[in-house]
Amino acid sequence: MELILENFEVNFNPATELEEILQNVKTIVTTYKYSVPLDREFGINAKLIDMPSVDVAKIKLGSAIIEAVKKYEPRAKVLQVEFSGNTIEGLLVNKLQIEVSI
Repeated sequence: MELILENFEVNFNPATELEEILQNVKTIVTTYKYSVPLDREFGINAKLIDMPSVDVAKIKLGSAIIEAVKKYEPRAKVLQVEFSGNTIEGLLVNKLQIEVSI
């Protein structure tokens, strides 16, 4: 199952547990660390975006995404993180393949 998150809106009353888990994963990977007042460790470190090398950024971001999802949404397991985008302009778009345990 592939989920495109760019147009995925927050639903405060998800119809299924799967929808809830996918929404939680999206929230985790789109939130910057230190931006959540009561849980400063939640999310992904924004400093990783400014790595001097796109290849280094991919490795560190991929690892950070896997660890954050593992910590904050244990029902989802990241199987693969892929990046696409225009690396010359420094644009990275991640694509996650996850396994969900319901």
